[in-house]
Amino acid sequence: MENNKFKLLLVDDEEDILEFLGYNLKREGFQVITANNGKEGIEKAKKELPHLIVMDVMMPEMDGITAVEEIRKNKSLDETLIVFLTARSEDYSQIAGFEAGADDYISKPIKPKVLISRVNALLRRSLKKDSGKIIKIGNLIINQEKFEVLLNNEKIVLPKKEFKLLKLLASSPSKVFTREEIFVKVWGDDVIVGDRTIDVHVRKIREKIGDDYIKTIKGIGYKLEIG
Repeated sequence: MENNKFKLLLVDDEEDILEFLGYNLKREGFQVITANNGKEGIEKAKKELPHLIVMDVMMPEMDGITAVEEIRKNKSLDETLIVFLTARSEDYSQIAGFEAGADDYISKPIKPKVLISRVNALLRRSLKKDSGKIIKIGNLIINQEKFEVLLNNEKIVLPKKEFKLLKLLASSPSKVFTREEIFVKVWGDDVIVGDRTIDVHVRKIREKIGDDYIKTIKGIGYKLEIG
């Protein structure tokens, strides 16, 4: 597992903890972003779309549980893993944390080896769950694990949003995806984009893979199929 492919967001109001955890995770090769409170954590999560978030529970302005509840409302962060940091006396927070959408929790004081082990285990589990998810339609192959697209065995480079849009359409070939559904699943239901955004992205994808795959259903949306 190549750690440098993974982006982690650390959210804690104690600067020394951010520095301590950030240093140890960066040393393991992870990309690390930090935030000092729940509100900032939500903003950075929406902007950066991290693979995993380490979230403190007790913070000023907005506590971690409330922040995670907000994060879990964002469709673009559905696949983001979340680990809570809790004091040993906060057993109630562990229950509330899982109910809010956490995948794991770690008790303070934090041992770097424990944190790194938990993070690696969660990411491996996530990769294993998604491994083998290769979509093949004609000569088009979409590898969801590697974020790769091959056409006639040649690699096609797609930016993140174009890849997500193509993957969505390919997840159910011949199904017509409405524009509204595409907006929510690719951009998130709280993101405001122009009416032409989908059209522009579809045009760019077609420029790279040809016109045979994505079909326009006038007035409704798009579908993916051959011929």
